[in-house]
Amino acid sequence: MNYAGRTLFLHARSYTMHSEDINKPERTDFGRNWVSSSRFLFHVQLFAFVAFVMGGCYGLYSMRYPGKPKVEVPENTLYTPKYK
Repeated sequence: MNYAGRTLFLHARSYTMHSEDINKPERTDFGRNWVSSSRFLFHVQLFAFVAFVMGGCYGLYSMRYPGKPKVEVPENTLYTPKYK
């Protein structure tokens, strides 16, 4: 009986220590928890990189070359020139 009461006490103690550990503001603070802050900064950098690449691609697409224009070439400058 003593043994069963002891394990119940240990489980209750570990639960209370765990809940106190979660509620500490140091664990959720951006400046103190380097794991969550580095994960957040990685996702921000990834989003910024993808946004800049997509913006650059759109800029290049919107200013693209429209195609070959019909240019009048004088007959005397052709590969086989035609003279008058």
